Amino acid sequence: MRKSTLMIGLFALTCVQAQAAQTQAQIPIWPGTPPDAQTAPGPQTDWTNITRPTMTVYPPSRDNTGVAIVVFPGGGFEGLAINLQGTEICDWLTSRGITCVLLRYRVPSLPYDWHCKCRPDNRTTPTQALEDARRTLGLVRHRAGEWHIDPQKIGVMGFSAGGYLVAEASTRYANRLYKAVDAADEVSCRPDFAVALYPGHLWVGGKTLGLNPNVPVTHQTPPTFLVQAENDDVDSVNHSIAYYIALKDAGVPTELHLYALGGHAFALRPTDLPIGQWPVLVERWLHTVGVLK
Repeated sequence: MRKSTLMIGLFALTCVQAQAAQTQAQIPIWPGTPPDAQTAPGPQTDWTNITRPTMTVYPPSRDNTGVAIVVFPGGGFEGLAINLQGTEICDWLTSRGITCVLLRYRVPSLPYDWHCKCRPDNRTTPTQALEDARRTLGLVRHRAGEWHIDPQKIGVMGFSAGGYLVAEASTRYANRLYKAVDAADEVSCRPDFAVALYPGHLWVGGKTLGLNPNVPVTHQTPPTFLVQAENDDVDSVNHSIAYYIALKDAGVPTELHLYALGGHAFALRPTDLPIGQWPVLVERWLHTVGVLK
């Protein structure tokens, strides 16, 4: 992933005010100090120096379908594109009767591997981000009744680095990596379905389409929807293709959409390109796999 391009493009857009998702309280996902806590070089903001992760629950703005989606914004694990790939996504999902849970997972705004228990080639997420994703999925399922959510219809959606976090959350859910802190950690943190847009870190590189071994796909990996543009200049389209091949080989219901044009970080911003129809395709796919009725 080319960091300079990513940070300039995504965080410039993050400074643009989202077209107002209604204001909701940010709920701390840990009752105390998070596991593997680290300091940051400056004060926490909505999109940088995040050491105290939170989730924000946006209820449906129309008839509640009982479906919930936890959203992972992108940002190269150095920050979060919180509007472009967060609040704007929640506006769309809630307008479709879906509860949106926006996760501000830990990102330190420092070089990617400074706090990461990972291999030198950086082929896994920072440990803290994955811990936060698992914790949030458990919390949403534990509080499903309170938030009028079907506990068997909780999915994930992620963009760029958040798309890779979707893949890890979909395949590495058996071991939470931290000691259980309450009842929310006793329920399953496996997502019931997954959507990843222009993900990175999945392809091992080279002439083959091998999948990152830190994403152990099995037949129990949830149904997955993938979207990417072939002219993506940040993350090669091979990341989506490598994941798709592994999912299909494991018998996982999977749908992959590749477009000639669209670049990186297109999200929901208006465009005349065909790739702008991806939200319609996602909604149809959710009906196809039985999530929406």
